[in-house]
Amino acid sequence: MIQPNKNIPKPGNLLISEPFLQDENFVRSVVLLCEHNSEGSFGLVLNKPSILHLEELIEELSFLEKDVFVGGPVEQNTLHFIFFHPEPLPESISIGEDIWWGGDFDSLVEALKTGQLSAEQVMFFIGYSGWGPGQLSDELEDNTWIISEEKLDANLIHDSTGNLWKSILKNMGGEFKVIANYPLDPRLN
Repeated sequence: MIQPNKNIPKPGNLLISEPFLQDENFVRSVVLLCEHNSEGSFGLVLNKPSILHLEELIEELSFLEKDVFVGGPVEQNTLHFIFFHPEPLPESISIGEDIWWGGDFDSLVEALKTGQLSAEQVMFFIGYSGWGPGQLSDELEDNTWIISEEKLDANLIHDSTGNLWKSILKNMGGEFKVIANYPLDPRLN
């Protein structure tokens, strides 16, 4: 049995869904926690590509051939982004070492056009994952999520998008390494 989460989640942590979570929005998902406070929590699913491409959604970025990910089931008519860079854009929020959430969109477009940021340094999401006050804490108590403090970087995401859930659990070692190999359907074990 997975040990209860003793850590308090903080921005930059990864929330790893427990192996048998039945919610289709979060099966085998890895959520980057961007905000966690008394008003609730906000995160983005890192390993759920959508069927959309950026050039289909945003005319200003039609020069980029870039997948868009499903950040979560909430407000899927909104676009969010994170980027990996030593310096922020105006209005960006730090969620880890060289990891930024959001910011001034026009500045992002300009940075991509001028090469200050490469396409590999940015991820785009439609929708987000949200929790009301205390909801995430309750889900952590119920072992719905495993908190990982693994340092996130662009290479980790781009190298293992299809296996990100499994890769992070294996890197955590111990009982988590075993969990990484659980089948989707426990009856197949």
